[in-house]
Amino acid sequence: MADLRIDLAGIKSPNPFWLASAPPTNSGYQVQRAFEAGWGGAVWKTLGEPILNVSSRFAAVNFNGQRVAGFNNIELITDRPLEVNLKEIVETKKRFPNHAIIASLMVEPKQEKWHEIVKKVEAVGVDGLELNFGCPHGMAERGMGSASGQVPELVEKQTYWVKEAARTPVIVKLTPNITDITMTAEAAVRGGADAVSMINTINSLAGVDLDTWNTVPHVGGKGAHGGYCGPAVKPIALNMVAECARNPLVNVPISGIGGISNWQDAAEFMLMGATGVQVCTAAMHHGFSIVEDMIDGLNNYLDGKGIASVMDLVGQSVPRYSNWGDLDLNYNIVAQINNDVCINCNKCHIACEDTSHQCIDLYTENGRPMLKVREQDCVGCNLCAIVCPVDGAISMIERKSTIPPMTWNERQSLISNFTR
Repeated sequence: MADLRIDLAGIKSPNPFWLASAPPTNSGYQVQRAFEAGWGGAVWKTLGEPILNVSSRFAAVNFNGQRVAGFNNIELITDRPLEVNLKEIVETKKRFPNHAIIASLMVEPKQEKWHEIVKKVEAVGVDGLELNFGCPHGMAERGMGSASGQVPELVEKQTYWVKEAARTPVIVKLTPNITDITMTAEAAVRGGADAVSMINTINSLAGVDLDTWNTVPHVGGKGAHGGYCGPAVKPIALNMVAECARNPLVNVPISGIGGISNWQDAAEFMLMGATGVQVCTAAMHHGFSIVEDMIDGLNNYLDGKGIASVMDLVGQSVPRYSNWGDLDLNYNIVAQINNDVCINCNKCHIACEDTSHQCIDLYTENGRPMLKVREQDCVGCNLCAIVCPVDGAISMIERKSTIPPMTWNERQSLISNFTR
């Protein structure tokens, strides 16, 4: 059995699966239940000046029969007194000394405010701090959350203020509601961050009720933008993790967040540079027990690969992530259709004919409908394999090129040299 223990900037936990700062970590009761179920760590729901929440505040986006493909919320940080949360953190750490408890923090962008809350929270024995510079609603209108997280100078300055007072590792949680997340990640590192976490939720409106014309959710007939998360945001989050992981100026560990629902998602994030992962929506959808399958699945995967420690997975795919201009223009794959498996739904032909490169032919052989790819016209776009509902019916096959590899950047360099 593989070793699932991780060490993220000095924060140790028995496995890489943490609950993200969110409704599932709102109280000691919940965090203790989560640890009993097998979660390795928890980021306590954001502490600060208690707020007043509204009702209702959640909404889901369902897609093609899948419930909660995306999740939207307009909930804010803790609505419970700081003293109550701190008391419960003490109790939880006493019961689970080997599990990671990280306190998420958010206060006004003032040095004395950060120093004050850091000292109070560290006094109760947390393993680390996570600075919430990502909440996109409610708190942002008060100058906190993503209002701070979208300004690199404020990220750097506030991180520095926290590091002045902190004695435990400091993680900076970044907003995705920005053009280039590496800019704020670099700012966090300049401010002294020991790690970064990403992504927080994405600005969103879940929908509009076509009968009432109210937004979803609504509060007495009025709506507001919220934060979007869940499986639908995973590709966005994975890209942002990868961009930071390959940036030499973001030379700190990453805690990956965004649409992680199973062990496969976790493994992908770790391969792309995350040391550990945080989960919220999947736990809210299915309960804390989902971590059992995550642990078992990741263990079996590592054993099957002959990998002794999950830490050996971290960043292995980062060197394979590049810029478009560095891709080989002469690499070639083509589609092949297995007519013994094909069910003749013709989705591949329709997709190719209408929206791609018109390279799949329909014909009849011995009275049976058949499909064939004209390989000389196939550009290897993958669309036919993507829309095909039958595993194994369409394969993408590499065709060896007689032309040496050449990237766009290399091509442009040759052209530039030739025209000088």
